[in-house]
Amino acid sequence: MEAVLDSDARSFVPVPEASHFPLYNLPYGIFSPSAGESPRVGVRIGDHVLDLSIIADMGLLEAAGLPHGIFSQPWLNAFMEQPADNRRLVRILIHGLLRETEPTLRDDESLRRRALLPADSVTMHMPVMIRDYTDFYSSREHATNVGIMFRGKEKALMPNWLHMPVGYHGRASSVVVSETDIVRPCGQTVAADGTVPGFGPSRLLDFELEMGFLVAGGNALGDPVSVDDAWDRIFGLVVVNDWSARDIQKWEYQPLGPFNAKNFATSISPWVVTIDALAPFACAAPEQDPEPLPYLREKQRRTFDIDLQVDLTASGQEEALTICRSNFKHLYWTMAQQLAHHTCTGCNLGTGDLLASGTISGPDKGSYGSLLEITWRGTEAIALPSGGKRKFLADGDRVTMSALCEKDGLRLGFGEVTGRVLPARTEAT
Repeated sequence: MEAVLDSDARSFVPVPEASHFPLYNLPYGIFSPSAGESPRVGVRIGDHVLDLSIIADMGLLEAAGLPHGIFSQPWLNAFMEQPADNRRLVRILIHGLLRETEPTLRDDESLRRRALLPADSVTMHMPVMIRDYTDFYSSREHATNVGIMFRGKEKALMPNWLHMPVGYHGRASSVVVSETDIVRPCGQTVAADGTVPGFGPSRLLDFELEMGFLVAGGNALGDPVSVDDAWDRIFGLVVVNDWSARDIQKWEYQPLGPFNAKNFATSISPWVVTIDALAPFACAAPEQDPEPLPYLREKQRRTFDIDLQVDLTASGQEEALTICRSNFKHLYWTMAQQLAHHTCTGCNLGTGDLLASGTISGPDKGSYGSLLEITWRGTEAIALPSGGKRKFLADGDRVTMSALCEKDGLRLGFGEVTGRVLPARTEAT
């Protein structure tokens, strides 16, 4: 968890002042340099992408002792499976190579032209082959808000909520990378005053502001991971939009929980920020009362101070409206607790598994992480910049989420995850 790089070092690659990607960050992603070229591993630095397949072929990462061709693959999984110390050494080597005082890449114009590409000229892909996907429900503020809406203040939290990180198994096949359009789902819904369902497009389409972490190195079936060892299984984090059809969910969720309301799409950001890069932004997690059972008690409760933002660009409008500002540190249940609880039965996680936080809401309306909360179940519409209102998402609307850390002059971010809503493709009745 300790930072291993000089956060004050500067790169010979120009990094704009407002960039999410300074020399200290160095997030990993999968990209193609141009149409027709195979995907490979890259690192983001400022407004450029460093092609690690070329750098590795030149022998510049040899000291890390990684298998040949590991950065020429279309997924990060093979790299994520390497020992953590080897991965950290790669980050150190890349950091050294990009420093303004290091001539190896800086002064080799031919190598620089091949390996250092403008970010706006490449095509980004899914960074990881996601084996399994689990979505948690770890924000006390969000769970309380939803509970009040449907059960009243006295029964806002279910009896189990303060004792374990509640979650459900999502659908890995429909996890998509940022900029992928989202088709409005169809499903069964029931009118507010009805009892018999109909079939058609969801009318209450929503976003959910989340963060997700990617597992590196799994556990054998029957072999739980302790809460204090869980940090060693986390490779890095991405921003997550877990799209949700509220009307479909209302009809289907009892007795087994979300199904079609969630399985149609989950969007993630293309750059994976490593757990090591986030070390300077570690902070205390919220106090827990009652104290959880021993297998969930952490010797040191920690999370990360990550500012989150949601912008809505309504269909036909150019101006984006910021409708949410929240923070990752609000989560009641930490990533370590989520992973430990997931494996307490002996469930086997594997490299590339995605575990998402659930909607991240803060203590006030401006920090609520879903339209369900922001409009309070559709009773308080949002006024749009160029006229009109929104209670839930309309066709053509674009949702953009971003995440940023800032502390003591150090700034790093995750970039964005964005998606536009397309009309439903089936309107059968």
